[in-house]
Amino acid sequence: MSGAGSSTDLAATFRRLIERHGPMPVSRYMGENNARYYAARDPLGSAGDFTTAPEISQMFGEMVGLWLADLWNRSGRPDATYVELGPGRGTLARDALRAMASQGISPPVHLVEGSESLRKLQADTLSQAQFHDSIDTLPEDRPLYIVANEFLDALPIRQLVMTERGWRERMVALEDDRFVFAAGHSPMDDAVPEHHRSHPIGTVIETCPAAAATVEEIARRIDIQGGAALFIDYGYLTSQTGETLQAVRAHKKVGVFDAPGEMDLTALVDFATLGEMARRAGPAVNTATQGAWLSAMGIDLRAQALTQRAPDRTEELARARDRLIGPDQMGELFKVMALTPRGAPRGAGFG
Repeated sequence: MSGAGSSTDLAATFRRLIERHGPMPVSRYMGENNARYYAARDPLGSAGDFTTAPEISQMFGEMVGLWLADLWNRSGRPDATYVELGPGRGTLARDALRAMASQGISPPVHLVEGSESLRKLQADTLSQAQFHDSIDTLPEDRPLYIVANEFLDALPIRQLVMTERGWRERMVALEDDRFVFAAGHSPMDDAVPEHHRSHPIGTVIETCPAAAATVEEIARRIDIQGGAALFIDYGYLTSQTGETLQAVRAHKKVGVFDAPGEMDLTALVDFATLGEMARRAGPAVNTATQGAWLSAMGIDLRAQALTQRAPDRTEELARARDRLIGPDQMGELFKVMALTPRGAPRGAGFG
């Protein structure tokens, strides 16, 4: 599997590194691509490369806000903090905080964002927000109500491939000046879970150490400090094998080697594994499809209310609702995972 080389600076840098030091792990290729990509642009909307649920309709962020406010209310209305990881333009936070305010909570806002260009957009939308480079500096003295929408999918994955010599790390190599996938030399059998080790040659499995570390730390913080966490992303709820790395540019799928640094690289999120890790840290874990969760949270009633207020937007609102919950659109592909402290109230919408 290969793709045409790009003339970008990052592509040239990758070529020099591979020529000098040999093939690089997929995780490094993905991590450096996304670091360059997000540092230089606003990737969202029609003029960008992709559109996220908060940009489709205010209803998405409002359902998130109502979920948080309901938990806050049933937990005794503590002095809490709103946290968002990778908040895009700040659209989700704006809509969620508006819905939360309608229920009596207006918490301080803390945003975890590494991109300076996106921070500027977020500051325009959320003037009082405090920024963090990582979750390590979030407040430790109060409950945290954390939201992460399409955050985990952009964290660098590691790929392992079954070869005739056993499991090896999947690398990015050069072949006639083209980027290609290749198997590394070092045995990786010990890094593969026992139930995966006997898969046929060519099988690829993916792990995401950064996502695992993020969820584990948030689970620990939530269990100690209180609050809740809501992760929403495209992914799967039962473990699976196979490569899911994909690239998007200008709202179209492109080859993962087409334009390093100028495209968004993502992979499906393994909610099955992440949920187990979170449970071991203490919190209760609930999962659902995005469509089922938004429906349970009352998105249909919200769509009706907005339609009555603005009849001229009836078709627009119906399309947005369908896009968010339709089984052939985002409804089934996207999943929702909630973490709540052990012994605390469970979040709404999970059956």
